[in-house]
Amino acid sequence: MVDPKPQPDDAPPVPIGRRAAPRLRLSLPAQLIAIEKAHTCILLNLSRTGAQVAILDAIREGEGAILRCGMINHFVIVARSEFGLNALEFDEPLTDAIVLDTRRYHENFEEREKRALIETARKWVTGDTGDDRAT
Repeated sequence: MVDPKPQPDDAPPVPIGRRAAPRLRLSLPAQLIAIEKAHTCILLNLSRTGAQVAILDAIREGEGAILRCGMINHFVIVARSEFGLNALEFDEPLTDAIVLDTRRYHENFEEREKRALIETARKWVTGDTGDDRAT
């Protein structure tokens, strides 16, 4: 006799690998503010539990910092640091709303930057400084 086909159970799936939450792939300018220095970096991916940034300066594993990018302004711990890539863990998970807002921010980032550049060029050409020093 053949064994019956096993029935799926309702247990939540077990995470595979190192990921505790799905990652959102990005490419946004960000700032990582450590005790010694504020580092300019690129936010490469984001989840509720952590992020990955590309940075030129070396940051030690275990060091704490604040990650700032768009709506994100959260304390992180450097979990891994290798070849300019740093894995960060949030001390408290981000909300779904912050992750979704960051996705929307990323989707519109290029267009906003283009409009800002055009506006800056327009002001330069017309001599509009936007302040009251000319009067």
